[in-house]
Amino acid sequence: MSQVGTPTSSNTKPPKNRGKWKTALWVLFVVVIVAVVFIALFMRASVRRAFPQTEGTIQIDGLTSEVEVIRDSMGIPHIYADSLDDLFLAQGYVHAQDRFYQMDFWRHISYGRLSEMFGSSQSDTDQFLRTMGWGALAEQQYRQESPDVQQILDRYADGVNAYLATESPSDLSFEYTVLEVLNHSYTPENWTAAQSLAWGKVMSWDLGGNMGNEIGRAMALGTLPPDRVQQLYPQYPGDRHPYIIPTPAEAAQAEEAALMLPPDALRELAGINAAVRGLAELSGGPGDGIGSNSWALSGEHTPTASPMLMNDPHLSIQMPSIWYQVGLHCRTVTPECPYNVAGFSFAGVPGVIIGHNADIAWGFTNTGPDVQDLYVEKVNPNNPYQYEYRGEWLDMEVTTDVIRVAGGDDIPLEIRSTIHGPIISDVYEPLEDFDQSGSDKPSPYALALRWTALDEVPSIASPILGINTASNFEEFREAALLFSVPAQNLLYADTVGNIGYQMPGNIPIRAKGDGTVPVPGWTGEYEWTGFVPYDELPFSYNPESGYIVTANNAVVDDTYPHLITKDWSEGYRARRIVDLVTSNFGISLEDQETVQFDSYDLSAEFLLPYVLEVLTSTAMDPDDTERNAMEALADWDLQNFSGSTGAAVWNATWSHMLALTFRDELVEDEWPEGGSRWFEVVRGMIDQPTDPYWDNITTAATETRDDILVSAFVDGVAELTQTMGSDVAEWTWGEIHGATFENATIGSSGIGLIDDRLNRGPYPASGSKSVPNAVGWDATEGYAVDWVPSMRMLVDLGDLTSSYAVHTTGQSGHTDHPHYDDMIPIWLAGDNVPMLWDRGDIEADAEARLILTP
Repeated sequence: MSQVGTPTSSNTKPPKNRGKWKTALWVLFVVVIVAVVFIALFMRASVRRAFPQTEGTIQIDGLTSEVEVIRDSMGIPHIYADSLDDLFLAQGYVHAQDRFYQMDFWRHISYGRLSEMFGSSQSDTDQFLRTMGWGALAEQQYRQESPDVQQILDRYADGVNAYLATESPSDLSFEYTVLEVLNHSYTPENWTAAQSLAWGKVMSWDLGGNMGNEIGRAMALGTLPPDRVQQLYPQYPGDRHPYIIPTPAEAAQAEEAALMLPPDALRELAGINAAVRGLAELSGGPGDGIGSNSWALSGEHTPTASPMLMNDPHLSIQMPSIWYQVGLHCRTVTPECPYNVAGFSFAGVPGVIIGHNADIAWGFTNTGPDVQDLYVEKVNPNNPYQYEYRGEWLDMEVTTDVIRVAGGDDIPLEIRSTIHGPIISDVYEPLEDFDQSGSDKPSPYALALRWTALDEVPSIASPILGINTASNFEEFREAALLFSVPAQNLLYADTVGNIGYQMPGNIPIRAKGDGTVPVPGWTGEYEWTGFVPYDELPFSYNPESGYIVTANNAVVDDTYPHLITKDWSEGYRARRIVDLVTSNFGISLEDQETVQFDSYDLSAEFLLPYVLEVLTSTAMDPDDTERNAMEALADWDLQNFSGSTGAAVWNATWSHMLALTFRDELVEDEWPEGGSRWFEVVRGMIDQPTDPYWDNITTAATETRDDILVSAFVDGVAELTQTMGSDVAEWTWGEIHGATFENATIGSSGIGLIDDRLNRGPYPASGSKSVPNAVGWDATEGYAVDWVPSMRMLVDLGDLTSSYAVHTTGQSGHTDHPHYDDMIPIWLAGDNVPMLWDRGDIEADAEARLILTP
């Protein structure tokens, strides 16, 4: 007899309905597969129908004569026109062809109208942006522009709108197909001339000043004495790191330090670099911090006897690239049509931001001046619309606005302003905990922002267009005079042998204070009394050294009569670049690529011996993994290349060192992110084993430096083991330091089919914070890349056709387009492509030719 429940040979029929369930599951499986295939095909069709026409002929109202748009093999358009009007109309048209969604998104940021696209999730952001009033300022700037600049802006807008008139939203870009599901009522508006100016305000905010450090100091003063707060904001180490415009003594000191490098330093580095490039090709890609680097060499230091200029601005990682490369060429250059320029533009803005014309080349890095001050306003307890100023109650300026919310109710917004600027304490998230700060605060109070970008200043259009057509240093400086904000280090070189530098910008002169902490607004003692006169702003022309290096380091030393800032970048990148450049005079432009890709860690050079000494001299009993990690550190060449094991171990150790040392005493918003400021902080403590910061105040024990260094290493190894396994030989920096190029709006939807279409990565990335190849990461968030050299440019002023460039992703903003991501593997490897200039070379490399006709 068989057991109960066990089928016998005579009772083997399946349970009732099992066959029907099998059939149903199979049908469901087939339906799902068909649905997935259908969705994929639909998405593919949606994507491809947004690809613009780049061949043949298109008729455009408003043109006066035929315009040629020749796209080279990288998809970079080179535009040829007979008149200024036609040239900029065509640039607007081409920008819209490739990047209109990006332009649309950017203008919604600029005007504080994100909720109109994405709903209530963006309402808080819009309230802050609308309080700043960037859109209204852009409208005002347009009205104040010269007729010539207005004409260019108008014609550019005409070109954008000519393209919009021919396409439905879903034909403009795949993102609109997705947005249709989220916001069915959204239709892009026509472009306006003022919208081309508003993006400058966003960039000004990104590069604008030291308000974050003001808040950080104020918050730290709430719990720490002033001397310990000052320790967290060290002075620029001018005894070790270079100034952009050094005194003669400093120049001699810098030259002597540079000569300490072996003459073949760059050749050794190039050999390492070649191996890394091969690794990047195999492993990456399909077929405190944000800063920039630039340097110029006079002909005495180049193999061509003509100047060279290099530039790589560091900006947030994103998809598509923040830059759009373009050539703008008047067929016959005349005073009426003076443009013959190539380089990098912002989609939505006419002209070329960084590049060269037939006579000069230029590059930008951020100066980082202190042009933002927070004022603590004493508010009338009986009237929230009044504030005290010099013993009197003054009425605030009050304006009202409305935030339109897709799929939701409108949100009324009230904006209060004092003589110091808009009150932002109610809408700016980093100020939420300001009550716990050490600043002098009345009750009630509010915080107002004084910022040069909120003044009546020229737009970015005037200086950019002026530089585009400058033919010598005098004309270059004249255009730079209008570059009020954001203040930039403007680097210059020309075809007749000159190099130069100009720091423009409105730099405030303060009656009292140094801008490092929020100040009382009610006393009237801390006002701005004016700006540094332009003829007193730092500049250099053909310095005796024959080179100029800018990397967000200090422009001048303390003998300069005006305060620019107390918060320079601490100069680690500048030091390394000066050392490499001056030890390798006479190298080719191609070899300068190696300098741009250099990932040598000067901070680790100083700190690592302390760590190794402690690890080998303490009584710790390392396991096999820790012992192998120690060996990897000891053997590390200090290059943060993606394939490096030592770089992975060091950066994990450094990250945990910062966390163990500082998190116990700082509020979370002020936890160390890493980078040059924190390099200097730790450097200042490293010879003080009992500095109070080493002690973890949350434990009963009193920790010393050695305790923290050992714990940081052990914790770092444990993290890497958990992430990459116990075989240290398999650990690489690029495995944890991944670069993901993500669509800024719907690239994090969580829907794989959408995210995979729009985003690219992560790719193993070389570089780190505060090294020349500045590929950043945030020690509070992990090791993933958050900002990058957003483009690289190398210009040979002796032969412009021999110049090189690349940006991060590709020319096209249309996912699945061949030029959507074709620059990524090139960028990852530290390589570049020819920066085409001569028409014959462009035609020889052409992949498409479009004729725009009236």
